[in-house]
Amino acid sequence: MTAPEDGFNETIHAPNRLRICAALDAVEEIEFATIRETLGVSPSVLSKHVTVLSDAGYVEQRRAVRDTRQRVWLKLTKTGRAAYHAHLAALRAIVSGDLGEG
Repeated sequence: MTAPEDGFNETIHAPNRLRICAALDAVEEIEFATIRETLGVSPSVLSKHVTVLSDAGYVEQRRAVRDTRQRVWLKLTKTGRAAYHAHLAALRAIVSGDLGEG
């Protein structure tokens, strides 16, 4: 039997990556600069965390021109959304003390 905490995801759990996933879960996609401003981090810090999430298959990046400037848009993949929701369920199980029977 799989215990609820088995959805705990080390890749997502890092604070900035968790915040990125939370922001992306609330929208279809969002501009890189908007997430950067929301999190209050530098472009390089956000880029590093987005790369980790992208390498895991959790985030997709789309480049597009807007107002004559190249912009980067981010979105959770289906796999990323499922991993994020499983991680939230694992956190809820941990804080509630409902860790199941192992």
